[in-house]
Order: sequence, then C-alpha cells, then structure tokens
Amino acid sequence: MGAVASLRKASRAGSAASLRAEVERFLASCRDPVLLEPGEAPFALGGGAGWACAERGSFLLLEAWDETRTLARRVTAVDASRRGRLLLTVERFGGREGTVTLADRADPQAAPALLRGQRTELLELLRRWLARQYPGWRLREISAGMDLERSLSGACPRALLALGRRRCAAVAADREHAAEALTQALLWAAHLRMRDGEDVQSVALFVPEASEGAIALRLRWLKVQAALFVWDSSGVESPADASNCGNLIRELPHWAEPPAADAGEAAGWVHELKLEEGVEAVAAAPGEWSLRVHGLEFARYRGGTLFYGVFERRRATRVGPVRELARELARVRCADSPEPRHEWRLAMPEAWLESMLRQRLDLIDPLLLPQPVYSQAGAVEGTRRGIIDLLALRRDGRLTVIEIKAAADMELPLQALGYWSQVAHHAARGDFQRCGYFRGRFVDPRPPRLVLAAPALEFHPTTETLLGFLHPDVEVERVGLGVEWHQRPRVVLRVQGGMRPEWDGPD
Repeated sequence: MGAVASLRKASRAGSAASLRAEVERFLASCRDPVLLEPGEAPFALGGGAGWACAERGSFLLLEAWDETRTLARRVTAVDASRRGRLLLTVERFGGREGTVTLADRADPQAAPALLRGQRTELLELLRRWLARQYPGWRLREISAGMDLERSLSGACPRALLALGRRRCAAVAADREHAAEALTQALLWAAHLRMRDGEDVQSVALFVPEASEGAIALRLRWLKVQAALFVWDSSGVESPADASNCGNLIRELPHWAEPPAADAGEAAGWVHELKLEEGVEAVAAAPGEWSLRVHGLEFARYRGGTLFYGVFERRRATRVGPVRELARELARVRCADSPEPRHEWRLAMPEAWLESMLRQRLDLIDPLLLPQPVYSQAGAVEGTRRGIIDLLALRRDGRLTVIEIKAAADMELPLQALGYWSQVAHHAARGDFQRCGYFRGRFVDPRPPRLVLAAPALEFHPTTETLLGFLHPDVEVERVGLGVEWHQRPRVVLRVQGGMRPEWDGPD
C-alpha cells in the first residue's frame, strides 16, 4: 500500500513551474479567491493583493498575508482539482506533510463542499490531539454534525472520551469560532449528562493560539474541571498557559468628568443640545460627552471638539447642523415613528434598551443609585458582540453589572461573565475608588452582582443551562421586559441564577 501511495503522490507532483502555472490559472478563474488552512480563518486573495508564489527549486513557495497574519507554505503537488477548489499538498515545518485549499467563495457549488472540507479537517485534527493528550482514554464518539435542537454547532467538532467511570467532553474550534468554543463545550457536556444519565467530570477545549486568554478568564468562575489547549498554524497542540491571561485585563482609566458649558465653544454646544427634546447627554468615557436619541449616538465631544453624524462623523464648525440632525433623529427614532422602517429607527436596539434602563434603574433594582452609571468601564477591548454593559452602584456600595441584549444570543451568559470578571478584578483591588469612579461613595470590594436584561421572550433557550455552570460567587439574575418595552417598560420576568422562570403574567 505504501508503494501505491507513493506512485499516486508522484503522479500528482510536477515541476515548480507547472505548479505555479496551475495555481495562477485557478486563481485567475476565481471571482472571490481564498486560501484555507485547517482551523485558520480564510486569507482573501482577490485582485492579486495579499498573495504571491515563486519557484524555489523543486517546490513552489506560496505566500499569503493580511493585516494581522502571514502564511508561507512549500507546495509540492496538486492533490485534487474540483470546480471552485484546488487542493494542494504542502510541506510544513519539520518536513511534515499537510494540505491547503484554494477556493472560490463566489462559486455556489464549491461553498458547501468547502465548508464540509474545513470541518472534516478540524475533526481529524481533534481526533489526533485527543490521541496525544489523552493516552489510554477511549474515544466513544466524535462528530462535526450540527444539532439545532441542542444548539450544537457543526463549526466546533466535539467528542466524548472515557476512562473507566471518568468521562470528558472535548470541543475544538478554528479562529473564526474560537469565541464560541467554551459555550459549545458546556452545552455538549450538559447534553451528554442528560442523554446518558452519567456525569461528565471534565471538558477539554482546543483553540487557536492567542484566543485562549478570554476563555481562561471565564474558566476560573465556572463549576467545571477544564483542560485548555492551544494549537498553532502547523496543527500542533500544547497545554495553554493560563497564567498569562491576566494581561487581557487592561488598567482602569482614571475618570474625568466631562466639561461644563463654559469650557469652550464646543462644550457650550453640547449643553445647548442637551436641552433639545429627546436628546440624552451621557458621560460615556473620561472627559467625553456622548449625545444620543434613544441610545443612538449622533454626536460626541472629545478633546475640545464636537464630532457629529449618525453613521459617519465629521467635525462640527457650528451648532446649527448638529441641532437639525438631533431633531430629525428624534422625529424618526421613537415608539410611534412616522417612518417605522427608517434605518435610524431600527439601528442598535440594544442601545435603545440601554437608554430606557438608564432612566429606569429601579426596574432592575430599587436600591441602585440613578447616577453615576458607567458604560463598559474596564472592558476587554475587541470582545464585545452587540451586548451593552452598564455598571451601577447600590446604596449599600455593592457593584452591579447590567448586561443588555435585545435579541436572543446564546453567547450572552459567558460574554457577560467575561465583563463581570473584569469588574470583579478591579473591585477586589480597589481600583474604582482609586481611579475616581463613584466619587464620594463606598465601593464594596466583593464580586459584583450580575444582571442579564432583555425582552423576556428573547432569552435564548440555552441560557438556563449555561448559567447552571456559573460558580456560586457569581450572583446572577435575569430580568425580562415586556414586548412593549419601547412604550411601556415593565418587568414580567425575574429569575435567580439558572432556575426555571415563573412569568408574572401576559404582557
């Protein structure tokens, strides 16, 4: 069999010049060419920008790059050619053989096969990783199939390992889906427990390098034994160093109140605009004013300058155009809008919900101080996915993190836990008082309370399952609002932790 495989490989191989000609011919035929390596996000190759190939003796050197990544592979053969796909055999570091795929994402016939191929490759990598990291364990099942009923994604292959009475739920993710890996692992473990009636003592996660930090931060606040592994561009895995995750928590910036009306012409404009009907002026960052209508920002004061515009910003040279924009925005962005399908009316529903809750914090907790309320104080940059954070203080000094989502999102519990962990870190160190937040108030160093706020019908069905994994120190509550929260905000659902909800009645 080895001799036959060698003959087949030799028949596919060619000179560097012929390999280059075939690669360039294929890419020239593509409308949206990409380069794919197992587990990595695609490299866009459109228009010839971001890639190059050169003959190097008996092999072809293929390179691709984007703003954050580079890739260079020695191409030794064309493994297969299909419509919209060209599978290449490459030589990796250390002489190991692998594959990369050139594909045309614009070819509808290629897309399903391309997706299946990516998932199959990651599945096989997971099989290999488990064999190396869990010697002696039996692989009871492994799958990359989608299970919509249980919210299990085909993008994150999963497996079940067993050793005697011990069981481990394993999940792998590529760079595009690394943020979902922990959620998928917990849902997979919960499903196995319910399906088999046996406990799953641990989970194992395999994620790309540089994506493990955010997961490690959350793991310390979960009631689950977890092993975290990272894998590199060569598909080699190793245990993650969780001790380095602390560098994801950025320093809390010192708070500075936004300027008064007499601090300059632009500051005076801000205080004029605050008087317009429907306009909210929010101290959104140290020294900055954010001007909004039902949460949608239309102007921001920063560094002595006022910038305005809803989706595109320009510098304000006089207040008149900004005032006209505010009035037009207030006209269309309201509950009884004359243009209910206007893009301003539909944009950022979370921001609208945040605006309402800022004014009615008593709906969340009557002990919360109405002011000050901070947005995303100390959040990890680059991890927000349409979820808005508020940080408020109770009269007894206990911090409360409020996470807001207007549409169902199964990532809400663990994304909320990520921000909560930042606040818990700063609270324990006394950073809020040291940096001027909640000036004149005592801030309790204990971990904060966590509130998930959303329309009651928009909590994802997996929310209870995921909340059940949270450590007891994470005091969490779900607050659900009635469907008419735009016009008549009221709470119809209030649930502690992962308990099942009891409705207050129809809206």
